[in-house]
Amino acid sequence: MPGYEDEGDLMPYRGKPSHPATTKMPWWNPRYWAKKVWIALTVVIVIIIVIAVAVGVTVSKSNAYPSYKELAYSLQDTYSGEKFFDQFNYWTTYDPAHGHVHYVNPGDAKAHNLTYASQDSAILRVDTTVGPGSTPDASTGRFSVRIESKKTYNKGLFIFDVKHSPYGCATWPALWLTDSSSWPKHGEIDVFESINNGDKGNMMTLHTSEDCKMSGKRKMSGKALQASCDVKDNQNAGCGVEGGKDSFGQAFNDKKGGVMAVEWRDDGIRMWQFARDGVPADITGKKPTPNAWGTAAADFPNTHCNIGNKFSNNSIVANIDLCGDLVEASWKDSGCGGGKKCVDFVSNNPSEFTNAFWEFGAFEVYQSS
Repeated sequence: MPGYEDEGDLMPYRGKPSHPATTKMPWWNPRYWAKKVWIALTVVIVIIIVIAVAVGVTVSKSNAYPSYKELAYSLQDTYSGEKFFDQFNYWTTYDPAHGHVHYVNPGDAKAHNLTYASQDSAILRVDTTVGPGSTPDASTGRFSVRIESKKTYNKGLFIFDVKHSPYGCATWPALWLTDSSSWPKHGEIDVFESINNGDKGNMMTLHTSEDCKMSGKRKMSGKALQASCDVKDNQNAGCGVEGGKDSFGQAFNDKKGGVMAVEWRDDGIRMWQFARDGVPADITGKKPTPNAWGTAAADFPNTHCNIGNKFSNNSIVANIDLCGDLVEASWKDSGCGGGKKCVDFVSNNPSEFTNAFWEFGAFEVYQSS
């Protein structure tokens, strides 16, 4: 081949002049990437990893659920028989729920026939005798009862035999656990609660201090309502679960009542409601095994709430309030009272409270060994 003086003398095929050769680096080859490209790529990868981890943690938390490992329970306390009320203190101070009631002491409760017990049942009721012409009348509140167990609990399995639930316009009955001297720091567990005629069913609810929510996975048959249990949220509605329409009031009573079971442990708080003809044999046999009872009516797992820290030193409480915060909040739309104010309805209609009574069988408290 002939020699060339320099690259500029190169002639392409057919003798056409050539442009100087240039080098173009392929973008897809990392060997030729500039430093700033590597930096940008590293930042993108880090962001993707952070997002992936955050999503993974969120998904993991939403799917987290306590084991509720089976525990062996033994009977510790029994509330039953003619001495039922001897194991309770009577609340006689101002009603913190602002009800139109006067909670009476044991002597007055006996004198007005508001609490009494037999071998098989304990009755707690609202006064039905004081009317507009009575002296004194009920213009400042109707006689009622609130009792709190002398013993307190930090966890356990509670079996409540309820033969009759109170109902009637303006009533607010509840069976619950709390520490009245340190509320809400030590929590509140509402087991059996409703208002007016109870036809909306049983309300199972927790009330706590801050940082307690039921926003994760739950296993229950009841309908979840608010997620936050904090008393400062939702006007202290708590994190409630609604039972079926026949779980309280006349519909519940027509079936001869039933049994409420509450398992309170660090894993969470679970509640079951059994019809009279469906009480598990292990309960009647005093060897309760919650994990054999199937899906709970209400489930409050510890996923987003430290149950062990939020609930302590609780007494068993039973009462029947009249009017009060919860009833007053929906009184105008309740269909009760015929247009009268709640307090006026309570003051002037003693016969409206003939069904406003609790009838309990036995309460049993078990502890794990």
